Amino acid sequence: MKVDIWSDVRCPFCYIGKRKFEAALAQYEHKDNVEVEWHSFELDPNAETLPELNSVDYLASKYGRPREWAEEMNQNVTLTAAEVGLQFNLEKSIVANSFDAHRLIQLAKTVGLGDEIEEQLFKAYFTNGADISNHATLMEIAAAAGLDKLSTETMLKRTDFTDEVRFDEQTAQNIGVKGVPFFVFNQKLAVSGAQSPETFLAAMKQAEEA
Repeated sequence: MKVDIWSDVRCPFCYIGKRKFEAALAQYEHKDNVEVEWHSFELDPNAETLPELNSVDYLASKYGRPREWAEEMNQNVTLTAAEVGLQFNLEKSIVANSFDAHRLIQLAKTVGLGDEIEEQLFKAYFTNGADISNHATLMEIAAAAGLDKLSTETMLKRTDFTDEVRFDEQTAQNIGVKGVPFFVFNQKLAVSGAQSPETFLAAMKQAEEA
C-alpha cells in the first residue's frame, strides 16, 4: 500500500489529519506494508515572513474579518487539535513562508526521514511558535528529526530541492488538489481533508481491494 499525502506545515488541519491518519494506520491489518510519502503544497507561495504579526491579526487582515472572528477561528481549531492529542499555541505562531521548510522535507525524504521532519516542523510551528523560514531554526528542527547537520546546512545555503518542491506542487495541480491535507491511496482513491480515522481506514481497505 502506497499513501501519498500533500500538505503544508502551516496548515493546522494537515497536522490534525496526520494524527487521524496515524490512528487509522495503527488499526490497519497490513500497516507494516504501508509506505507513506509526504508531498509539498504551499497554501500561500507568496507569503511573507512577518514575525511581528501574530496569527490573530494576520487571519483578520487576510480575510477582512473582525479580530474577534479570528480569535474564535483559532480557538475552534485549537480545540479540534486537542481532541487528537495536539497542543496548539496559535497565539505564538509566526507568520512565515514555508518554501525552505518544504525543501527540507524533500531532503529528509531522500534518507527516509520524511515523516520525522513533518512531525518536527508541525510541532515547531503550531506548538513552539518557531519561525520555520529561519535557517538556524530549520537546522535545529532537522537535527531533532535525525538529519545530518552538514547536509542540511549545505542545502539551505543553496537552492537544492527547489525542483522537487515544484514537481510536487505541479502534480497536485494536475490531479486537481484544491486544498490540503490530500491523501491518495495506491494511486486509486483520494481523500481530502482531516477526515476521521474510520474514513481513512475504510479508504485503505477499499484501495487494497480495488
